[in-house]
Amino acid sequence: MMEALEVASSKLCFPSLNNSCRTMSRSQLEAAVIYTLLSSTALMTVILNLVVIISISHFRQLHTTTNLLLLSLAVADFLMGFPQMLFQIFQTSGCWILGDIVCVIYYFCGFIVVSVSVGNMVLISIDRYVAICDPMLYPTKVTMKRVQFSIYLCWIFSALHASWILRDILKQPGRHSSCYGDCLVIINFAEGVVDLIATFFAPFIIITVLYMRVFVVAVSQARAIRSHVTSVTQQHPTVTAQKSEIKAAKTLGILVVVFLLFSSPYYCFTIAAESNLFDSSSGVVEIWLLSFNSCLNPIIYAFCYPWFRKSVKLIVTLQILQPDSREVSIL
Repeated sequence: MMEALEVASSKLCFPSLNNSCRTMSRSQLEAAVIYTLLSSTALMTVILNLVVIISISHFRQLHTTTNLLLLSLAVADFLMGFPQMLFQIFQTSGCWILGDIVCVIYYFCGFIVVSVSVGNMVLISIDRYVAICDPMLYPTKVTMKRVQFSIYLCWIFSALHASWILRDILKQPGRHSSCYGDCLVIINFAEGVVDLIATFFAPFIIITVLYMRVFVVAVSQARAIRSHVTSVTQQHPTVTAQKSEIKAAKTLGILVVVFLLFSSPYYCFTIAAESNLFDSSSGVVEIWLLSFNSCLNPIIYAFCYPWFRKSVKLIVTLQILQPDSREVSIL
């Protein structure tokens, strides 16, 4: 009888408390593999996005409107790695030991980071749309001040959105917890629908429409360049600029497509949970897929952007600490 009680108590998060939650039963090997994988992903996400933040902030040649959007996205991805992924590691055990206040911070930061990432993807799509479809007016339409203002609005809207969605637990942390050691938030149907529309359906439609238009125009421009419709000798700078913009559109298009692929399972799971097709507590894999996208973005930069690889070399070799390193030719 005593042995049975010991076994039962060992499965509790806090054996000394009667209302304690139960832990998830995993073997030591399984737990070690899971925590090692998740910790490594979080560490890579933090380091890689920190490199992007330092590169764009430090090197003056990278201070462009498009890179400013990438900087905002990198900040959101950095926050996804720290503290979000670290909080998620605690939650995968089934025992939340950080208290109700940190639980509120975890969900609040999560909603903000996801909303900001989606907003940045929309802004990137708009940036590429104007650059490809209206290149002559791009410098006047897309200015640093306008991009900065758009980024500020994106972060402010995300904070307001998270505050509205989580207003109940912001007022009363832990109100949805059924046992001690639980970190749970319950979103009603109306709030879930608003969240799906604001952070998935509407952005998905906008991004898809804009990039379909960008793709059509980019293909026509590429054909014009290859067939020498315009005089290369007289308009060589224009042709070079078109090639550069098309390449940037392809790179950022990859970024957007990868984001949609990794975020779609989470939102599909959310819809299924709202329809009671799945238990709302079983979306760990979907959440980690959404988070893992923040680690992939800098890897995409590494393959597609020569300036990222060069900046990594300058940072690792500490050449970034030399005087006038901000003026180094990075492009």
